Amino acid sequence: MTASALDSAAATRTLPSLGAFAGRLRGRLEATEDSATAAYDRIMRRLGISIGIAGAIIGVGELPEVAEQGSYASVWWSVAAVALVFGWYPIIAVVAAVSGTKAIKFVCGCAAVSFLGALATIPLGFDMHTVDATNIWPYRLTALAVSAGVLAWSGRVTLVYLLAASASAAVATVYTVAEVTPQHIIENFLRSAGLAALFLWCGTAATGAAARVDRESAIASRRAAAQAAALARDRERARFAALIHDAVLSTLLEASRAGAESDVVRRQAERTLEQLDEYRGAERDPDLLDARSALLFLRSTVQEINPSIRFDTHTWHGFDDLRMPVHSASTIAAALSEAVRNSLRHASVAGREVRRAVTATVSAGSIRIVFSDDGAGFDLAAVSADRLGISMSILGRMRQLAGGSAFVESQPGEGTTVTLVWGGDGSR
Repeated sequence: MTASALDSAAATRTLPSLGAFAGRLRGRLEATEDSATAAYDRIMRRLGISIGIAGAIIGVGELPEVAEQGSYASVWWSVAAVALVFGWYPIIAVVAAVSGTKAIKFVCGCAAVSFLGALATIPLGFDMHTVDATNIWPYRLTALAVSAGVLAWSGRVTLVYLLAASASAAVATVYTVAEVTPQHIIENFLRSAGLAALFLWCGTAATGAAARVDRESAIASRRAAAQAAALARDRERARFAALIHDAVLSTLLEASRAGAESDVVRRQAERTLEQLDEYRGAERDPDLLDARSALLFLRSTVQEINPSIRFDTHTWHGFDDLRMPVHSASTIAAALSEAVRNSLRHASVAGREVRRAVTATVSAGSIRIVFSDDGAGFDLAAVSADRLGISMSILGRMRQLAGGSAFVESQPGEGTTVTLVWGGDGSR
C-alpha cells in the first residue's frame, strides 16, 4: 500500500473519531449547564474562551520584548515570569470550553494572582534602574490580568485587585527603568488603571446582564407555575362544587320530598356517598395538574406567543389519570415556548406563509408534545454546542427534567420538528 493510501486510510479512521469526540464534548457541555443559570454560564464560557485565546496570542506577541528585556534580568526570572503571566491563559480557554463556571472562576483567579506574583518577584530578577525602556513588559498585561479577575471575583474585589495590580506595575516600572520622573509614574499608573477599568466595566456589565436574564427567567417560570397551580385548584373547587350541587343537594331534596323510605332515594344516596368517598380518597395535590389543566396551560403558553398556531390534542384510554407536577408542566412550557420563538425568528421563507402546529398526545402517565413547521429548516450538525436556544433552552431543560426527553429534527428546506416527552414514572 502506498504512503498516500495509508494517509487516506488514517484520515478516514480519524474523522469519525473526531466526530465522536465532538459529540461527547457537546453532550457534556449541555449536561453541565443549569437552566437556572443558563445565560450566566454561557457568557462565562464565552468570555473565558475569549480571554484565554487573547492571553495566548498576546504572549506570543510579547516574546520579542521579553527576550530584549531579558538581557537585563536573570534567566530564571524571565522563564518564571512568562509562565506566571501567560501560562494560565491556554488553560483558561480549555477549561471554559469543557467545564463549568466554578472551574472557570478558579483558573481565572489563579491567572490574576500569578500576575501579581510575577510583579512581586521583579526585585529578585532585576537590578535597580537598569532597564533602558519606558516600562517593563509585564506592565502592559495589567488589563489582561484584570479581565481574568472579572471572571473570578465580584466587582468590588476585582476593583481592589485593579488598583493593587496597577500600583504594583507602576512601582515595578520605578524600580527597573533607568530614567523615571514623577510625571512618568503618574502617567503609567493612570494609563494602566484606566485601560483595566474599561475591561472591568465591560466584563462586569456582560456578566451582570446575564445574571439578570437568569433572574427574570426564574421569576417568569415561578409565575407560570403559580398560575398553573391556581388553575388546578380552581378546577378542583369547581369539581367539588358540582358534586355537592348535583349529588348531595339533589339527594337531600329527593329525600325531603319522598317523606318515606324509597329505593330510588336510597340508591341515589349510596351513589352520592361513593362519589364523596372517591373524591376524598383521590390524590388532590394542588401542585399536580390533571390532563385537562396541563393541556390548557400548554395551549395558553403557545397562544400567548402566537394565537394563529394550531394546537391539536389526542387522548388515549386512561388519560384522566395523568397527574403532572406544576414544575414539570412549566419546564415543558418553557421548552415549547423556545421552540415556537425559534421558529418565528428563523423559519420564515420568502414568498409563502410558514405553517406551524402543535400536537399534544396524552395517555395515563405521559404526555407528548410535537411542534412542527414547514419553514426554512436548518442543519443540526452546523449548530454550535454553546447555542443556548437548542442545546439548553430545549434539549437541556428536558434532559434535566425527571422523566423528560426532547428531540429536534430538521433539514434545510424541509422544516423543523421538535418533540417533547414526559413520563411521570421517569421513563424516557
